[in-house]
Amino acid sequence: MLDYAAFPEQRQDRIRAILQDNGRVVCAELATQMKVSEHTIRRDLHELSKEGICKKVYGGAVLQLPDAGNFFSREQKNSAKKDTIAQKAATFIKPGSCIFIDTGTTNLALAKAIPADLSVTIVTNSPAIATELLRHPQCEVIMTGGQIQRASGGAVCATAVSQIQGIIFDQAFIGGCAMDPETGLTGFDFADCEFKKTVIAQSSQTLVALTTDKIPGVARFVVAKSSDIDVLIVEASMDKAVLDAFATHDVRIVCA
Repeated sequence: MLDYAAFPEQRQDRIRAILQDNGRVVCAELATQMKVSEHTIRRDLHELSKEGICKKVYGGAVLQLPDAGNFFSREQKNSAKKDTIAQKAATFIKPGSCIFIDTGTTNLALAKAIPADLSVTIVTNSPAIATELLRHPQCEVIMTGGQIQRASGGAVCATAVSQIQGIIFDQAFIGGCAMDPETGLTGFDFADCEFKKTVIAQSSQTLVALTTDKIPGVARFVVAKSSDIDVLIVEASMDKAVLDAFATHDVRIVCA
């Protein structure tokens, strides 16, 4: 068996592999597995965090996810999984309600999954989602104005924020780049994350639908704590230990 205490590079390579497989690591567990001190593991995690591999959290670290690119480059990625999650998310929308659908490719799939006969008012900051919703004859569509970000595919400027502050939502479907039980929902763009916070503040219920490649993981800017998310809709293949960790933060977990 490899002596991890004597080979720090191999030890850090092993930690990288565990992060890629599980999305997070726990210092105490790694110390036991590799027969080194927790101080040594924390030092390894510090080095890996400087490389952008992970973000240190209490008791361990979580995987630092790379920026997934612009809206159009993400649209075809995991499309079948997004469709499955979107179908489940659509069942939460109530007739006669006023909801917000955030920009994002999973939320675009949600717009497509809304039943054609459902009478509902939907506000969105995404031109792609607004266009899709125009196919639904019973749906009143309101779109926020302002400059459209190429990366997110939505309007997140001061104009859009001001408009959102004038509306009270029954539900808000918020997109995100990554989510972790301890860190919460996170994103890569500061303005986009601040916009999402405004929407959440205006909504009675916040729902997030994410594919497994985004959980657990962290991006640079925090959108909301896990306890601020009412419903998290995920794939049925999601690791049970991760789901149990979210449950401790009073998040309702729904598997599609």
